[in-house]
Amino acid sequence: MNYHTTVVGYLGPWARRAWLALGVSLLLLVLGSAVGWAEEEGARNAAETAEAWPKGHYPLPERGDVIGEDYVIEAQAEQTLLDIAREHNVGYEEIRLANPEVSVWLPGEGTEVVIPGRFILPPVAREGIVINIAELRLYYYPPARAGETPRVETYPIGIGREGYDTPLGKTKTTMRLKDPAWYPPRSMRQEAAERGEPAPAVVPPGPDNPLGRHAILLDIPGYLIHGTNQPDGIGMRASRGCIRMFPEDIESIFDRVPVGTQVHIINQPFKAGWEGDTPYVQVYESLEAQEYGMAALMETLAMLERGEEELAVALNYELLRELLENPTGKVVPLTLPETPEPEQAPSERSLLWEELEV
Repeated sequence: MNYHTTVVGYLGPWARRAWLALGVSLLLLVLGSAVGWAEEEGARNAAETAEAWPKGHYPLPERGDVIGEDYVIEAQAEQTLLDIAREHNVGYEEIRLANPEVSVWLPGEGTEVVIPGRFILPPVAREGIVINIAELRLYYYPPARAGETPRVETYPIGIGREGYDTPLGKTKTTMRLKDPAWYPPRSMRQEAAERGEPAPAVVPPGPDNPLGRHAILLDIPGYLIHGTNQPDGIGMRASRGCIRMFPEDIESIFDRVPVGTQVHIINQPFKAGWEGDTPYVQVYESLEAQEYGMAALMETLAMLERGEEELAVALNYELLRELLENPTGKVVPLTLPETPEPEQAPSERSLLWEELEV
């Protein structure tokens, strides 16, 4: 007998195959556990990284169009809804729409306030700066360095009031100015003079300067992205056409937006997109008086078109029409409601058992 013969050798062919199958199963179990741990660790690291980012910064979805989450906080004593909005990176109209029953000026200590922090990315190229005036929000897609997670940043803005519409189209940044002087336009000086309030030809840097401390000039004469000395106007149509940001927001992007960055200004009151296999829509009030008809419906549906290889999902057209007619600004799943399963009538057998138990 060969003393080097293993125990498996004594067991015969069938037993050897069993031992081999057991070994393969154990190996697959170990590998599966390792892969699962790696996936969990990767997801945990990504979540921790995202939590470390400033408010309004999100990982750019590899597939899909939805970022962020809505959440609820409790108001503190003496806080206004505008204070809460600024602290949580949302504007006036957004916070008002999300909390229609809450007082703007004194919500009251302990009052629950919904923070609308969930967005569908605008349906245009994800590069440079995208400004959607219909939702009063700016999106910035900073270039990702090697090994860096691609991200999108989004900020509430103020835009031109009626009669001073913010121009649409593609442009670019041309210059960055810190502590800029403001030169009131001739039309504004004439209006002030007619009211008996002559406006100065120039306003130097300081607390009275409506441009704030940072301004990014656009390749559209007279138009800028700038800070403000009146932050309560963020999230409203309050400017003479320029794009206003909270002072801390424009300061955070000021040095990171290179001259020549593309700026795409759109007016898109309704957005649609996917997260996994779930379709979503987000509808805002239009800046112009208009009725949402078949054209708006078809445009929204076109945003949800997917490749033939992807799973088809039944859409809730009735809900979509309702949202187009009554905009809320919320990200809403466009799926059909689940139909409850009909209750089954008791079978004769179950009735018999009930009688026996009695």
